[in-house]
Amino acid sequence: MRLSKLCRHVVLLVALVPGLGHAAGALLLVGGGLKDDNSAIYQRFIQLAGGSGQARIGVITAASIPESQDPDAGTANAANARANGLYYANLLKSYGAVKAEWIPIDLDTIANNANPTVISQINGMTGFFFGGGDQSRLVQTLQTASRGDSPALAAIRSRYAAGAVLAGTSAGTAIMVDGPMVTGGESYEALRYGPYTTPSGDDLSYDPDGGFGFFDYGLLDTHFSERGRQGRIVRLADYTGVPFAFGVDENTGLLVQNNASLGQVEMEVIGTGGVFVFDLRNAELGGGSSWALYDVLASYLTSGDKYRPQTGQYVIASGKTSLRGREQYSSAMTATGDIFSSPNNSGANGRRKPREFVTVSADLFNSRSTSTLGRTYETNPRYRVNLVKSTQFDSQGYKGTLGGQTMTSYLRLLVDMLPN
Repeated sequence: MRLSKLCRHVVLLVALVPGLGHAAGALLLVGGGLKDDNSAIYQRFIQLAGGSGQARIGVITAASIPESQDPDAGTANAANARANGLYYANLLKSYGAVKAEWIPIDLDTIANNANPTVISQINGMTGFFFGGGDQSRLVQTLQTASRGDSPALAAIRSRYAAGAVLAGTSAGTAIMVDGPMVTGGESYEALRYGPYTTPSGDDLSYDPDGGFGFFDYGLLDTHFSERGRQGRIVRLADYTGVPFAFGVDENTGLLVQNNASLGQVEMEVIGTGGVFVFDLRNAELGGGSSWALYDVLASYLTSGDKYRPQTGQYVIASGKTSLRGREQYSSAMTATGDIFSSPNNSGANGRRKPREFVTVSADLFNSRSTSTLGRTYETNPRYRVNLVKSTQFDSQGYKGTLGGQTMTSYLRLLVDMLPN
C-alpha cells in the first residue's frame, strides 16, 4: 500500500474509533423497501423506544418526493410528506407505539424547524422514524444554510443523546452518515468515471459534507444488493479515503447500539436480506490508465449476525454453521455477465438480475472452488470482478435456517475490480 494512502487511513481510523463518545441512543438503519409486515424491524424499533404502550415516535417524512419524480421509490414515497407521515404513524401505532405523530417539517414548511410548538413535540418523543425519498430534502429542511443543525435537528440530537432511538429507511438511512454521503449513481458508471459532487444521470454522485453525523463508522448505502451497489460504494470509499463502507439491503435493518456488557458498540442485522461490510485498509490501486482496485475485503452478514467495529470481530448467529468441508457443489456457478444487477439489463419487473453479486459470492462459499468472477453487463470497457476465498484472511462461509428462511453469510471475501 502506498504510504500516503496508509497515512490517510490511519487518520480516518482514529476519527472513526467506535465506542468512544457514541451517544446513548440506538440507530436502526433500514436499506429501503421496508414492508409493513416486517415485524422483526418494527417490533425492535418499538422496544428500543420504550416498549409497547410506552414508545412515543416522531415521524419525519421531509425526504418524500412525488412518484412522478421517482418511479422506483415505491408506495411509501408516492404521496406528499404529510400523507406519508400519517401512514407511518398509524403503522407504528399498530405495532404498539402509544403515540406516533408526524413532525410537520417539509419543503413547504421549512420554517417549522424553528417553531417552538414543533420543538416541544420533538422533545416529547422517545424515538424518531425518518422516511425515504431524497436525502437532499432532509438537508434543506433540517439543516441551516451553513450545514449546521436547525433547532429541530438540535432537539433530535439532544433526544438521541438522552437515549432516544433513530430509525430510517432509504434516504432516511443515508442521511445518518457522518462522512461523505452517496446521493446517486450506478456501479458501472462509478467504476468507469469516478464520483462527482453534482448528480447527473447514472453517474456516481456524493455530498462531501456528509449527512447528520449519527453514523460515524464509514460510508453508508441503501437498496444495496437489489440494485448492485457494491461497485459504487467501493469506488467512493477509495476516492474519499474512507477505509470502511456498509451496504444495507432492502427490507433489512442494521442496528447500531452500545453493548454495556462488552463496553463497546455492536451492530446487528435484522430482517430478510443482509448487510455488506467492506474493508479497504489493505486495498491497492492498479497501475493502469483505467481505475482498478485490488484486495478489498467483503463480508456479508444476515439476520442475527453481529459486527463489533471497535475490535473488528464478527459474531455469526448461532443458527448458522460453517460451510467449510460441507460445501454442496464441487465448483462455483458459471461466471455471470451482470455482476452489478444493471438497470440496462431490464426485465418485466425492472433489473433482470437483482442481487446477482450476493448470488454469485454466496454460491462460491457453497462450492469447493477457491475463486470465481463476474463481469459488468456494460462494455467499453467491460469490468471484471474477481472473488477469491483467501487463506491469508481466513475467508469463511456460513449457512443456516432462521425463521423458516435459509440464509448464507460470509466473512472476508477478497474482491478485485478491474477493466477486462
